[in-house]
Amino acid sequence: MQPHFHFGLHPEHGVVARATAAITPHLADWYLQHEQFEPVPGRPELYRLAHPDQDLRRRARQTVHDLRRHGFTVHADLSLDPVVTAAPPRPAQANCLAERRARIAQAASARSPQHRAGAGPQVTAPAVPAAVTRSSSVARTR
Repeated sequence: MQPHFHFGLHPEHGVVARATAAITPHLADWYLQHEQFEPVPGRPELYRLAHPDQDLRRRARQTVHDLRRHGFTVHADLSLDPVVTAAPPRPAQANCLAERRARIAQAASARSPQHRAGAGPQVTAPAVPAAVTRSSSVARTR
């Protein structure tokens, strides 16, 4: 089966794409422009990735992946094929949730330094405003 698109690296234009005869030109144009490719001036069959200074290879691999997901057959250089190349390594992040839970559990199991050992909690009655006590005593006398 003939591929629908070819992707490669060009020394002057960066990542380029070319549609084959297996797909209609207007459909190929729509998909490639939707994926941020622009026609190369003077070469109507060739498209280049717009904004080449913004993570060129990752965006090209994502485009190849997206087109394949839509059912197209894509031939790509080895450095642009997401099946062949691994994603760039992500920085290792500590499991923040597990660390937070461990700190909470440790704090819950420790005795609070605010209370003396062996002393029970002190219970005090809330202060009642004088206006409330007078009105209730007046209501009882009537």
